[in-house]
Amino acid sequence: MKQSNKAYIYVSLAILFWGTSASAFKIGLLHSDYFQLLLYSSITALVILFLIIVIQKKVKFIFTIKVYDIKKSIILGFLSPFLYYTILFKAYSLLQAQIAQTLNYIWPITLVLLSIPILKQKLAFKSIIALIISFIGVIFISSKGKLFDYSITEPLGIFLALGSSILWALYWLYNMKDNINQIIRLFYNFLFAVIFIFVTTVIYSSLSISIYGLISAVYIGMFEMAFTYVLWLKALQLSRTTTKIINLIFLTPFVSLIFIHFILHENIYYTTIVGLVLIIVGIIIEQTKKSLK
Repeated sequence: MKQSNKAYIYVSLAILFWGTSASAFKIGLLHSDYFQLLLYSSITALVILFLIIVIQKKVKFIFTIKVYDIKKSIILGFLSPFLYYTILFKAYSLLQAQIAQTLNYIWPITLVLLSIPILKQKLAFKSIIALIISFIGVIFISSKGKLFDYSITEPLGIFLALGSSILWALYWLYNMKDNINQIIRLFYNFLFAVIFIFVTTVIYSSLSISIYGLISAVYIGMFEMAFTYVLWLKALQLSRTTTKIINLIFLTPFVSLIFIHFILHENIYYTTIVGLVLIIVGIIIEQTKKSLK
């Protein structure tokens, strides 16, 4: 089988698994609180990443990491998975899955805004257009199907869902130009994050979790946090043109809506679909702005 064909298989599996994440979050939150769900899903991810490192025969790199990289992983682990997923899970506990996952998907646009003060980048005209289009998309999504009778019923949930996109964008900005193996980096990020999450759970929640909550957490740790990320990296490595692979990931939130409808039985609002399309259009405009000049 050609490498390019393998790349499409890997990315298709990644889209499929990530598409189930929103439904898994909501199911898990029915049987545990967001601290418990995050703790056990992060522990699962940490174990899976270690097994992958063993299979890839890269265990020695765990012990040769530099002090600077350890400090960096402490910061990255605090940003994500600790803070990012804590806020995201809280948003999911307050909002319908379709609203939370779609609002969270605005992070590429948030990345553009944060690049201005952090990377000293200028805001191009097409970026402004992309931001406006995506903002209109947010308005559509938050209206919950009542665009002409607009009112925000869960302002905290919407604020947290949008806030999680800021944390994810910060994570990627700080993770840019990383010189160590990405799986090793991810392993250390989760290692320190588990420490943060464990302490937080002991203080604000309980280590006791129901069997259904544990099953959900294990699933999330495997298919949202660890295994699927490796599939995604493999797809990028095997692809001749990474742009095509990256663009395919835009299918994920639409696949997610299908699972949300049939598993969680949520009626998908037309405003959710329109808003998501607007956000994707904004992202595409931003990503192609250089070639359109």
